[in-house]
Amino acid sequence: MSRNGALKQASRFLGTAAAGGLLLAALAFLGAYAWFAPRLPSVASLHNPNLSTPMRIYTADHKLIGTYGPDRRSPVRYRNLPPRLIHAFVAAEDASFFHNPGVSVKGLARAAVHLVLTGRKSQGGSTITMQVARDYFLSDRKTYSRKFKEILLALRIARRYSKHKVLDLYLNKIYLGEGAYGVAAAAQTYYGKPLWDLTLAQTAMLAGLPQAPSAENPLADRQAARARRDYVLKRMRTLGYISAAQYRQALSQPLSASLHRQQPAVPAGYVADYARKRLLQRFGRKALTAGYTVVTTIDAHDQQAAVRALRWNLLRYSRQHGWRGPEATVSLSAPGRPLPRRHLDRVLRKHPPVGGLAPGIVVGLTKRSARIYTLDHGIVSVGWEGLSWARAYRGPNSRGPAPKRASDVLQRGELVRLQHASAGDWKLAQVPRVEGALVAVDPRNGATQALVGGFDPGYSKFDRALMAHRQPGSSFKPYIYSAALHAGMNQATLIDNAPVVAPAGSFATWRPENYERTFSGPTPMRQGLIHSINLVTIRLLRRVGLENARRYATRFGFAKKTLPDNLTLALGSAAVTPMQMARGYSVFANGGFLIRPHVIARIIGPDGKTVYRARPPVACPSGQNPGGKAGCARRVIPAQNAYIMTRMMHQVIEQGTGQAARKLHRSDLAGKTGTTNQEKDAWFDGFNRRLVAISWVGFDKPATLGHGETGARAALPMWIRFMGQALKGTPESPPLQPPGLVVARIDPGTGRRAGPGSGDTTFETFRANNLPPREKASRYAGLHGNAGADQMFKQLY
Repeated sequence: MSRNGALKQASRFLGTAAAGGLLLAALAFLGAYAWFAPRLPSVASLHNPNLSTPMRIYTADHKLIGTYGPDRRSPVRYRNLPPRLIHAFVAAEDASFFHNPGVSVKGLARAAVHLVLTGRKSQGGSTITMQVARDYFLSDRKTYSRKFKEILLALRIARRYSKHKVLDLYLNKIYLGEGAYGVAAAAQTYYGKPLWDLTLAQTAMLAGLPQAPSAENPLADRQAARARRDYVLKRMRTLGYISAAQYRQALSQPLSASLHRQQPAVPAGYVADYARKRLLQRFGRKALTAGYTVVTTIDAHDQQAAVRALRWNLLRYSRQHGWRGPEATVSLSAPGRPLPRRHLDRVLRKHPPVGGLAPGIVVGLTKRSARIYTLDHGIVSVGWEGLSWARAYRGPNSRGPAPKRASDVLQRGELVRLQHASAGDWKLAQVPRVEGALVAVDPRNGATQALVGGFDPGYSKFDRALMAHRQPGSSFKPYIYSAALHAGMNQATLIDNAPVVAPAGSFATWRPENYERTFSGPTPMRQGLIHSINLVTIRLLRRVGLENARRYATRFGFAKKTLPDNLTLALGSAAVTPMQMARGYSVFANGGFLIRPHVIARIIGPDGKTVYRARPPVACPSGQNPGGKAGCARRVIPAQNAYIMTRMMHQVIEQGTGQAARKLHRSDLAGKTGTTNQEKDAWFDGFNRRLVAISWVGFDKPATLGHGETGARAALPMWIRFMGQALKGTPESPPLQPPGLVVARIDPGTGRRAGPGSGDTTFETFRANNLPPREKASRYAGLHGNAGADQMFKQLY
């Protein structure tokens, strides 16, 4: 056979073999298609994809206070994506994206040839649409069956959805390292910026991440990340997306990436945790991944003021009671050599900041200063002003001698806490053992303006504002006095400030005392509240009647079963939370209405629609609802009662136990101190018409705060500091005097209206139908025990 004949025969053989191969391939493809196609998931679900998006919680003015969920993701629509970012990802991942049918024939052919020649699977061949198919429907296992499914799904996706939708799906789903899913989260993670603020070089760096997001991101391998970035820039230049000048300028940029964790704009960890729990109760575990947004009632300014006030107050108390010593001790040297700083860094990372207090290790001392190594500021110096307070703690009522040198307080290697003062200097500090709470509520509608449940939610998640049931002490007395007004008594009614003996069960007797352990005889009711006289309040409770008083207290939102069925009720022996007290005091502040405190204003679902909106009842003094769809709150005490009580509590600040609040120089404030036996709880509950604020200080395991640590000393400073900021710049809002009240001149010695020629007199406000007599006692004052009050309650209920 001639040479030409042999070639023709070989050519015919190869052609036949190729045709046969193509036929076999086609048959294999059709067979595979017939097998896999019916079993593929529907791509219709991509219309509203289920992206794992964290729950985000905001203040009322939309400042972030918390994020919860396993993934960091911030979905962004295609129309809000910068064109430069789209070009960068297309250049890096799929240059023919806008023209191909979902798959790239050339890419698949190259991958097939690579497989035949090398026997190894190629990384190439996957279009952006194929990656969408894999990310939403398939696993990452590299098998031939998965690749075939990927191709079929990509073809279906390309037929059903626009290129813009596919990019939307891709750029929001893709993992880009460091826990960031989607381009918006990655921009925040690596640069702390929104997408539109990224430079060309930064955009190209993000587009280079999909190939190896964990191993070759700029935080894990800067050299590999730079090489990927430069490759993306080169592809963008080749495809004409950027000019030569832009290309050169971007190449010259350094890698500026660093880790940026999205930090809350407002410190409200207790609020965020409360909202998280409520959403988990309502929606289940999907609340953490479905992209819910919670808008709270919290006012950012008031919340920041509350956190600062509480931390300042607890640190103040802690300093006044002495230095408890270091948290730990670290050896500063290994055998024969100093300990390297990285070892100190590891130690400090195990002691994260608490309440703004940074950890540090003492590395040097002079006579009156200390050099302390910190993670973020290196070695800082603490002068004598920041050390001299640290007399040793000996007990709640005892401290050691004043230190004379730095070594009396600290030693090298001790791990301590530091406070960075506003002036820039450093002070020795300690995490307080004492705890506190502060809650502020708008008495008109119950919207919680600020809520702090402790020194630091990262240190202790127990929310004392909502969950700590503690005795309110004398801050409960206003409810008893309000009941007395309801029973027909008035501010001038004389109550005997004299010893009381009452049975206490098991053959024992109860002999309550005044805090000052003095007795003043007949005392006007108003003075009993102003000066928080225990014996006056107990006798007042007797006159009102214990059962009447317990039933009356339910008007302020307290459950009767939680109130003690004995005379200790007068001294605040019930167990209540700060939020419950805020609700109760709101009745006085708003003129007599029981509002419903709430923290969540609205919840927005994954689709952007509001799924819950708070519609609280509002106080309507005029009887007309100022716009609230839930209607007016229920009136629980008369406006006249609320007004008189507010004026009496105003005198607590002007003349009584709350006088320290006069430094705020406002005439619209009212409130009451509270102190329990052995100073285990300290309260100040105060308000004006705009804001009710409750402050509490105590130990989680009840123990004495120390002698003299009353509500006025331990809790009132926190309240003053908060209200000074919360009310700054707001006009005064004194209570509005309702009709039906009159002012009369009273002889404080008799409690009766003063006649002509009377000497020392005072002016008091009364209900018009409840004026004291001129000549004789009121018609119920002469009745024994609580018979008079019982008769009045029967008439008024």
